[in-house]
Amino acid sequence: MHYQNILFDLDGTLTDPREGITRSVQHALAQLGIDEPDLQALEHFIGPPLLQCFMQSYGFDEATAWQAVHHYRERFGEVGLYENRLFDGVGALLELLLMQNRSLYIATSKPRVFAVEIARHFDFARHFKVIYGSELDGTRTDKVELIGHLLAQENLAASNTLMIGDRKHDLIGARRNGLAAAAVGYGFGSREELQAEAPTYHFQTLAELHRAFID
Repeated sequence: MHYQNILFDLDGTLTDPREGITRSVQHALAQLGIDEPDLQALEHFIGPPLLQCFMQSYGFDEATAWQAVHHYRERFGEVGLYENRLFDGVGALLELLLMQNRSLYIATSKPRVFAVEIARHFDFARHFKVIYGSELDGTRTDKVELIGHLLAQENLAASNTLMIGDRKHDLIGARRNGLAAAAVGYGFGSREELQAEAPTYHFQTLAELHRAFID
């Protein structure tokens, strides 16, 4: 693949944040009197903007959803962001892309302050030129807005930029900004969810994604 600029989603694309996110959502719900013992039932919170996910999943009004977000961050900011791991093979892929002189960026709906700390703690920040995320007040949680902001700030040509992600929000954000998109099947989006957005590329495994940058 010829793209000079590569944008990576974070959760479900570079790292597996399953434990930290689901336990922090569980904590937030408990503070609002909702008992959810099944962590697997909370995995759909991985990827989408958190505020909207609380509203859609539990019928919260916006004020209550913000309360849930604040309770979530109480735990996530102290514990949850470290309950995470880099997917096997990500380090080798990032090294390859840098050897090919490509420019790498992170584009995540997660608040930038958390994304930066995760990248520092798990030692992959050094691979990226800039990490872009949302603000704590909810600004740029929408992937369309976030990717547009990144392109403008970095003065990147859409035709020479690829977005890689595991959820439909990544693919919609790419398409609406004129970018090619690579869907990855090892994250948290179902095959049906990803195929519905007609991504430019669809790689089921990290090994397939890696090979695509060699061939």
